[in-house]
Amino acid sequence: MSKTITPAEPIKRAREPRGTGRRLYGAIAHKLGAAILAGEYLPGEVLSGEIVFAELLDVSRSAYREAIQVLAAKGLVESRPKAGTRVLPRNRWNLLDPEVLGWAFAGQPDVAFVRSLFELRAIVEPAAAALAAERRDKAALKSMRDALAGMTRHTLASEAGRMADRDFHNAILHATGNDALIVLSASVCAAVSWTTQFKHRQRDLPRNPIPDHRRVLDAIAASDPAAASEAMRVLVELALEDTRQSMQV
Repeated sequence: MSKTITPAEPIKRAREPRGTGRRLYGAIAHKLGAAILAGEYLPGEVLSGEIVFAELLDVSRSAYREAIQVLAAKGLVESRPKAGTRVLPRNRWNLLDPEVLGWAFAGQPDVAFVRSLFELRAIVEPAAAALAAERRDKAALKSMRDALAGMTRHTLASEAGRMADRDFHNAILHATGNDALIVLSASVCAAVSWTTQFKHRQRDLPRNPIPDHRRVLDAIAASDPAAASEAMRVLVELALEDTRQSMQV
């Protein structure tokens, strides 16, 4: 039997969407999406009506409806006439959507979900590095070198350094020339960016991961698929270990 969320429940912690600086409905979607990913609203639960939520959030009903449409498009909720808005099962959520990944890391991310992201990376990125070693051109190598230089200059503790890290992984996926892998680049790079940011929330990393990236680049530049794949496998494994320490799991 489904449960209807009452006005006094977690929505109170999602007030003041105007303070985010984003478009209003986007800010509402962010707050509700983060609450769903955090488990404050469980699958099968029915949200209170738009009038109640709009009043609690101090927003227009139209802004709230647009936010719900954003959540529905990402598979988090389903709205039906007379039945209301229901949180969908987790297997319906578009967890690889970059915005949904951001919602997952807005608070304390689920340990199993973080592990699943690294399992995805361990499957995709070593193979992508091997293909990149076979197919990269001068422009791709320049993009990787520029990104690595940015990581070195700014460090991964800064936003600029994390953007360079994302650019590095993005350049490798694009260097494969494989359209299916390139489609995954936004999701994979978002996972890289959010997990890296998460690792730096509480403390500095105990080691410098930039040499791991340099080994990947060197193997790709040398057109050595086996070495590129192995270097990327080690990079992902070490990143997972760093994240385990950050999560203390």
